[in-house]
Amino acid sequence: MSVLALDAGTTGVTALVVAPDSSVLAKGYAEFPQHFPAEGWVEHDPNEIWAAALTAVRAALDALGPDGDQPTAVGITNQRETVVLWDRETLGAPRRAIVWQDRRTAGICDQLREDGHEGLVTARTGLRLDPYFSATKLTWISLNEPHVWASVQSGRTAVGTVDSYLVARMTRGLHHVTDPSNASRTLLYDIHAGAWSDELCEVFRVPRSALPEVVPSYGVIGRTDPSAFLGLDLPIAGILGDQQAALFGQACFAEGSSKCTYGTGSFVLVNTGSRPVASSSGLLTTVAWQHPDGALEYALEGSVFVTGAAVQWLRDGLQIIASASETEQLARSVPDTGGVVFVPALTGLGAPDWDPHARGTILGLSRGTTRAHIVRATLEAIAFEVRDVVDLMVREGGVSLPELAVDGGAAANGFLCQLQADALQVPVARAAQLETTGLGSAFAAGLATGVWADRDEVAATVRRDARFEPGPRDDRALRRWRAAVERSKAWATL
Repeated sequence: MSVLALDAGTTGVTALVVAPDSSVLAKGYAEFPQHFPAEGWVEHDPNEIWAAALTAVRAALDALGPDGDQPTAVGITNQRETVVLWDRETLGAPRRAIVWQDRRTAGICDQLREDGHEGLVTARTGLRLDPYFSATKLTWISLNEPHVWASVQSGRTAVGTVDSYLVARMTRGLHHVTDPSNASRTLLYDIHAGAWSDELCEVFRVPRSALPEVVPSYGVIGRTDPSAFLGLDLPIAGILGDQQAALFGQACFAEGSSKCTYGTGSFVLVNTGSRPVASSSGLLTTVAWQHPDGALEYALEGSVFVTGAAVQWLRDGLQIIASASETEQLARSVPDTGGVVFVPALTGLGAPDWDPHARGTILGLSRGTTRAHIVRATLEAIAFEVRDVVDLMVREGGVSLPELAVDGGAAANGFLCQLQADALQVPVARAAQLETTGLGSAFAAGLATGVWADRDEVAATVRRDARFEPGPRDDRALRRWRAAVERSKAWATL
């Protein structure tokens, strides 16, 4: 009784076949292109996401083989906040998706703030006015693409996040749904009422009729159509936004348990149980998941936009490394950064600074600077960004952090994990299975279909790979880091 997990990330789609002992029986992966039509704009072609999903699933099934433990259900996890539009009948997309990293709506956020809407937004959603979230992307389309928006208003074009789009494609348009972990990232969902907010839909000019039905995070919501989904007829039984899925995949079910996922960005979440904990200093209050009985659990989140993407930029932009795996050896080859500080605000700053106008900054360069220093400064930046968020959680959220569970691709870098433990002065526990977003969606779908009896049984399968104990902390480097962050702010407005 294995489970198929479909993890639609920001740069590619991973498919996992997960066994009842949480081991990964087979894996497939396919990248899709990133589109940058203007400065600060990031888009994805929905058709390319769907093609990557099919390729990844096919690769996983081929690796499993006909004699393998065939999946009995499918769970979905996805990049959050990205806005997708598609024709309800043809499933074709009238425009490319606007990605969570996109900064084009900074002016709209400023105007809404000036008009006095941020208090309402924060009170209802636990979020803040920032281009990161979905609703201002829809406002931008309504203001700039009237022909597309007319189709949304008429009901022909559906609006959703990537999970909604994938379900539509997998069911040939039969279901238009999302779950609260995704809905709560749109600025349109009232996390206290557990429903779309008419007030917020009016603020952001979004017709409520275009939005998906909100369903529990686990529970059967429909079946895949074999003619659309590689001949598979499976119950779709779990939907979780990627960071909530990682929290689920790390079995952070107890109030106060926390995790950090190092992906394109880094996201620290702590489970706050049945109570939404409000933040006034840059953290986000969000829905962790909704149980089949309708009960909501919440999380406090610190969102760092660019961490793994900074390493990708070293590879693809600067071309000073050939692969991410090189970074550990290069960082270890020098005793320190040589005074170099890199603030990877390549798409603005997230928590705790929240400045969409900030830009990437490298300071402290000298004739002696080498690529190894820049690589080490990049890894230090990741550790310091996470530290800034965790410090705020401890100080403002009253969170006790005895250790930090970590996962995601960059967590394979032992040097980074040690830097993180040193910066936080708490142990860092690395998951044995770094693909915890996919694992979390598999757990959700498996709970709904009887693969696991309950969350205790799920937790019993979760294993740790390594534990990094904190060493001395370089407080001078931390002071330089904060000084560099201040210099990066508002750069795009100069």
